[in-house]
Amino acid sequence: MKTLRSHFKTAILALAATGLFASQATALPVAVPEQASPIILAASDCYAIGQQVAQQNGGTLAKASQSTRGGQAVCVIVVLVPGKDGQRPRRSEIVVPLN
Repeated sequence: MKTLRSHFKTAILALAATGLFASQATALPVAVPEQASPIILAASDCYAIGQQVAQQNGGTLAKASQSTRGGQAVCVIVVLVPGKDGQRPRRSEIVVPLN
């Protein structure tokens, strides 16, 4: 039984490798018209957005993660805002659209 598993595992790995090489071999370059100006898309980064939100709220960024709420991509930002009169920092969770 153990040899059957090892042969099956080897066969699966060989098929996966063959599929990988075949997909790269059939990929064709995309032609871009010479007159079109290049479009640069800047990916929104939740960490960078979190840094800005923390700075605006006068706190420290504790966590920044991407999530989906209501079918829309959002960043969930957790900021630690300093407490007043030496108290503990407040935890503030802010949800920002990922745009």
